[in-house]
Amino acid sequence: MAEDIRDVITHVTEQVRRAVVGHDQAVRLTLTAMLAGGHVLFEDVPGVGKTTLVEALAKTLDLNFRRIQFTPDLLPSDILGGAIFNQKTAQFEFRKGPLFTPIVLADEINRATPRTQAALLEAMGERRITLDGTTFDLDPNFFVLATQNASEFAGTYPLPEAQLDRFLMRLHLGYPDQAAELALLMGEHRDLAIDTVLNGQQLQALKQQVKAVKVDPKVAEYVLNLVQATRDAASVRLGISPRGGLALMAAVKAYALIDGRQFVTPEDVQTLVTPVFAHRLLMMPGSELTATAQLEMILQQITVPD
Repeated sequence: MAEDIRDVITHVTEQVRRAVVGHDQAVRLTLTAMLAGGHVLFEDVPGVGKTTLVEALAKTLDLNFRRIQFTPDLLPSDILGGAIFNQKTAQFEFRKGPLFTPIVLADEINRATPRTQAALLEAMGERRITLDGTTFDLDPNFFVLATQNASEFAGTYPLPEAQLDRFLMRLHLGYPDQAAELALLMGEHRDLAIDTVLNGQQLQALKQQVKAVKVDPKVAEYVLNLVQATRDAASVRLGISPRGGLALMAAVKAYALIDGRQFVTPEDVQTLVTPVFAHRLLMMPGSELTATAQLEMILQQITVPD
C-alpha cells in the first residue's frame, strides 16, 4: 500500500515538474504540507514560479483554484464574501468570496492590512467561516498557499505570530540553478498540459493514510527534546508551542508516506524541523542568530535516537 502511494505521489510530482522547473524539493514539501492538512507560506522574490506551482498542483489534483492579490485596500469582505440585496426577492443573499475554493493562492499576503490578514485565521485553522452569526464549512481539502514579500520591501505589514502559526511550513523557492534556468529560457521541459492524477476524494483518502503512519516513541521523544531545546535557548524569546510540536509530527508522518514508508525516521524530523519551526521561533531582540541558525545548533546538540 505504501509503495502504491509513493507511485501516486511520484506521478503527481512528475506532472507538476512539467510546469515548474528546478524546484523538486519545494514541490515535495508542498505536497507534504497538503497531505498533513496544513498550509504553506512562501517567502521569496517575485517571479520565481510560485503561482505556476500552485496552478500546476491544482490541475494535477483536479481541484478548483483561485488567486487573491492582496493589496492595502483589500477588505475582509473581498475575500470572505458578504450579503447582497436581491431586488427581485427583496432579500439579502450571501455571495461567497474567493476563499470558498479548495486551493487558494494568497499572493503578497503581507501587503494587506492586519485586519484583512486576520480574516484568514478561522478559515485556515478551522476550515470554516463565520459571518453574521452563520457558519459556513469550507472544502475538506481547503489549502492556502501564501506568498510573502521580504520585510524590507516597501508597503508591507508584518504577519503577526498568530497568523504565522497557521502555516504548517514556510518555504523558499529561490532562484533555479543554472541548468534549470537555461532550460527555462530556452523553453525546454516546460509543459502546461498537465494530466489529472487525483481527485478530491482520493486526496482525502491519502490524508487518512497519513494518520496511520507509525511514530516510534523514541522518535516522538526526539521531537519533544527539540521543542524543549527551543524554549531553553538563551537567544530565543519565544520557543515552539505544543501546537508547533504537533505540526512537526503531522508533517513527518506525511513526509514518510510520500517516501513510501509507514514509519517515521529521525532523518524525516531533521529534514522538516526548519520548514516547520523557523517561522514560529521568535529570537531575542538584537540576537546575532537567525531562527534557522538556532535550529541548526539545536539539531547538533540533541542526541539522535538509534
